[in-house]
Amino acid sequence: TQGIVSATGRTVSEDSTGGGTGATIANMVQTSAAINPGNSGGALVDLNGQVIGIPTLAATDPSLGGGTAPGIGFAIPASMVRTIADQIIRTGKVTDSGRAALGITGRTVLDETYAPAGVAVVEVKPGGAADTAGIRPGDIITRIGTNDITTLTSLAEALAADKPGQRTRVTFVRGAAERTVGVRLGEQ
Repeated sequence: TQGIVSATGRTVSEDSTGGGTGATIANMVQTSAAINPGNSGGALVDLNGQVIGIPTLAATDPSLGGGTAPGIGFAIPASMVRTIADQIIRTGKVTDSGRAALGITGRTVLDETYAPAGVAVVEVKPGGAADTAGIRPGDIITRIGTNDITTLTSLAEALAADKPGQRTRVTFVRGAAERTVGVRLGEQ
């Protein structure tokens, strides 16, 4: 395997068990390195032997029944690995993930034409960013900042581009009324 780097700065979402979106990670390195179930975690190195990333996720191909797409993998950048590893060594846990969160559980909703139309808030974490901003279960999020939100994946990708503590605006529908509130993002 050559492990050619074909892109940097990619935002990638993993599938979660039972469908839906699992973790969304920004700033990934796209590589041709083979990543098979059970063998992620080795080093992706440059020609000088310097670690540039840790291969973690393989792209899937629906035409292969959801199997891995050959030659498309994603690695966590070495700088991110170093930051997280240092936190774990120092404190025994991740103290600053750098990943923004609203503090909700949500589901993609469809409009009358069955097109994705936003994210319905199912649950709000008490004291979280959404709770503090007045977002409630039943609200349908349609925009964060300048990003239209049509699916849970688009919500995760918008949040992956932001940082904890950052202020942004969230537009949602409650009943028949559209509302926009300022939110200080929390951390995952």
